[in-house]
Amino acid sequence: MIRKFLLSATAAFGIAGAANAADIVDTAVGAGSFNTLVAAVQAAGLVDTLKGPGPFTVFAPTDEAFAALPAGTVENLLKPENKAMLVAVLTYHVVPGKVMSTDLSEGLKAATVQGAEVTITLDGGPKVNGANIVAADVAADNGVIHVIDAVILPPS
Repeated sequence: MIRKFLLSATAAFGIAGAANAADIVDTAVGAGSFNTLVAAVQAAGLVDTLKGPGPFTVFAPTDEAFAALPAGTVENLLKPENKAMLVAVLTYHVVPGKVMSTDLSEGLKAATVQGAEVTITLDGGPKVNGANIVAADVAADNGVIHVIDAVILPPS
């Protein structure tokens, strides 16, 4: 049931193109709905890392997810003096390795590149730290993207 939902959500989201067509960054750019995420990755100096061999699992917030943050949050994070905070937020969305939707289970905890863990829940649909996974298993040469509808923040 969950697998069927995730596959249909991926198709409906319109980014499930040819498998392994590009790296994580190029896949996000090509989708057209991750402009804020890509700008943040560039500002944080993480482009080369996410274009690297990986594999990576990225829980990628959409532009709408970033827009839902309190006014000024994104602009503040993109300031050069807040680069360390931006890197922490972005790397909290990345799990080393390739974690497909079929690998997700209730209560699964996964260590992020940032260092803290995220928690997967399945009740009411798949979520990571409460953010809905709205499309899953978007393939990239160096990993996989799961699209989420909120920005998740590392514990303080």
